[in-house]
Amino acid sequence: MGDANLSRRRFLEKMAPAGGSVRIEPVSPLPAEDLFKVDEHAFSNRQLTLQGGLDPYQGPWTQAQAAHLLRRTTFGVKYAQVQQLLALGNAQAAVDAILNVPTTPPDPPINNYNSPNSVPPYADPNVPSGQTWINAPYDVEAEGFRIESWRGWWLNRMIEGEANIQEKMTLFWHNHFATQTDAVFRGKAAYLHNAMLRRNILGNFRTFVKEVTLDPLMLVFLNGFRNNLIAPDENYARELQELFTIGKDTQQGYTEDDVVAAARVLTGWTVDINGTVTFVPQLHDQGFKVFSSFYGNTIIQGSNNGSAELDALINMILQKEEVSLYISRKLYRFFVYYEINQDVEANVIVPMAQIFRDNNYEIKPVVKALLQSEHFFDAVNKGCMIKNPLDMLVGMLRNYNLTLPAPTLLDNYSIRLGINYYCNALQMMPGSPPNVAGWSAYRQIPTYYRNWISADTIRNRNIISDVMAFGGVDVGPEKLFINHIAFAAQFPNPGDPNALIDNTLAILHPMPISTLKKFYLKSILLSGQLSDHYWTDAWNAYVNNPSDPMAAQAVWFRLATMHKYIMNLAEYQLS
Repeated sequence: MGDANLSRRRFLEKMAPAGGSVRIEPVSPLPAEDLFKVDEHAFSNRQLTLQGGLDPYQGPWTQAQAAHLLRRTTFGVKYAQVQQLLALGNAQAAVDAILNVPTTPPDPPINNYNSPNSVPPYADPNVPSGQTWINAPYDVEAEGFRIESWRGWWLNRMIEGEANIQEKMTLFWHNHFATQTDAVFRGKAAYLHNAMLRRNILGNFRTFVKEVTLDPLMLVFLNGFRNNLIAPDENYARELQELFTIGKDTQQGYTEDDVVAAARVLTGWTVDINGTVTFVPQLHDQGFKVFSSFYGNTIIQGSNNGSAELDALINMILQKEEVSLYISRKLYRFFVYYEINQDVEANVIVPMAQIFRDNNYEIKPVVKALLQSEHFFDAVNKGCMIKNPLDMLVGMLRNYNLTLPAPTLLDNYSIRLGINYYCNALQMMPGSPPNVAGWSAYRQIPTYYRNWISADTIRNRNIISDVMAFGGVDVGPEKLFINHIAFAAQFPNPGDPNALIDNTLAILHPMPISTLKKFYLKSILLSGQLSDHYWTDAWNAYVNNPSDPMAAQAVWFRLATMHKYIMNLAEYQLS
C-alpha cells in the first residue's frame, strides 16, 4: 500500500540522493506509439536543489522563479508582472521590489451601497453616494452596508494590487492577529483595524503588538475593554501569549499566574461608541505584577500609567527567544510550506529568528531573508501549497488580467459582495476568520492546507472557473468573464501552439504537467488534427480580420476549452 501522506514535496525529497540534489533530464519527443503513455518526467532541464538554507539564492533567474515569487507574495500571477520582475535580473532585486510597499494609505472606501430601486429602497442618511463613510456617525441600519463596502474595498485592493507584498502581508497579519468584523458591528472599526494592520506589515513587531493591543476592534473582540480592577478579564492576556507572541511550542512556558499578572497590567483600557480608546486610571490595577521564572521572575511596578506598563509587559515578553521562533514558523507556514522538519528548523527557522532578534524585532529583514533564500526557491517548495480561496478566486481574476466591471456604484458594491460571499462558501471570507486562532489551514495538525479542499469546496472552485471560462457573471448591463483571446495575445508568439501552451501553463500552473496532458491541450488547439498549422492558421485568420465573427469564434472556443481544462486540473489548485 502507498503512503497516504506522501505529498509532492516528500516525493521529491525521496527522489533526492545523498548530497541533497537530483537532476531531472529533459523530455524527448514521444514516438507515435507512446503518445498515450503518461510521462512523469515533465520537468525542464535544470538542477533541483532539495536542501537549500537561508543563504541568498544565486541560481538562474527565469520566468519560473519570478512566477513562484509572485504566487506566494501576491494573489495570482500576471504575465506583465512576471516580465517586470524578470527585467530586474536576479532574485535579490526582485525581492527588494516585492517588499517596496506604498507608504501612502489608499483612498478609503466610499458609499457605493445606496439602492433607491431595491425593495425596500435604502439610502444612507449621513453619507451621500460616492463619499467616504469612515467618519460618519454610527447608524445601526447603515453599518452592515458599510462593513460590506469595506470588505469589497479590501477585495479590490487584492485584485488590482501591484507587484508587491502589501495585500498578502496584510492577510498574513489578519490571520495572525485574528478578529471578526461582527465583534464590533461598525464599518469604521473594520476599516481602522485593517489600516492598522497594513501600516505595520513590515514594521517593528514591538510597536505592532502595542497597536494591536489598543486597537478598538481587538479590545472588543477579546474583551479587553471589559478588563478592569473590579472585574478582571484574562481573555486578551491569554491570547497575547498563546497566539500572538510566545505560542504553544514551549514545553516549559508561561504559567496561568502569568496570564493573571498580564491581565492586571492590561486593566483600565476602554473604548466608546465612536471607537475612541481611553485609559481610565481608576479602573487600572495599580499593584505590583509578579511573573514566573519563565519570565525571569520579572516584576512590573504598579502605576497609574497604563501605556508604560503595557510597554514593560511587551518588552518582557519579547525578551524570550520563543517569540522570534514562533513568528518565524508562522511566516514559514504562510509563505513556504506547513511542514517544519528538523532540517528546516535548524537551517531556516533558527537563522530567521536570529535575524528577527538582531534587528530589534523589525519584520522586514526576516521576510526578506526568507523570500530571497535558496530554500524559498527550492524545487520542493514550488507547487506544494494548496491555494487558499482568495489565492484561487482573486488569483484567477489576476491571472487573466480582469478588473471588476462597475457600471454604477451599486454594481460596484454588488459584484464585490458576491465574490466575498463566494469566498465564504469556500471557507475564507476576509474579515471573518473562524476564531481568534485564524484559519485552520495554517495551524491545524496534520492536515494544514488540505483543510481548504473538501467534496463541497472543490466542486464550488470548479463551478466558478467553469462559469468564468464560458458563461461569465452579469454585472448590471455588463459581464465579468475571461477574455481568452486577450490573454493569449499578450504572449510573444500566440500563433505557435507549443509556445502558447508553455506560456499559458507558466502563468496558470506552479509546476510542469505530464506530456500526455500537454498533448491533450494541443489537441484542443488543433481541433483534433496533428499539424500545428491548424491552430496557426486559425490564429492568423483572426489577427488579420478580428471583426470576422467566425474567425473570432473559432479561436475563442478553442482557447476557452483549453483554459477550462487547465483550471479543472489538480495542478491549478496548487501554488
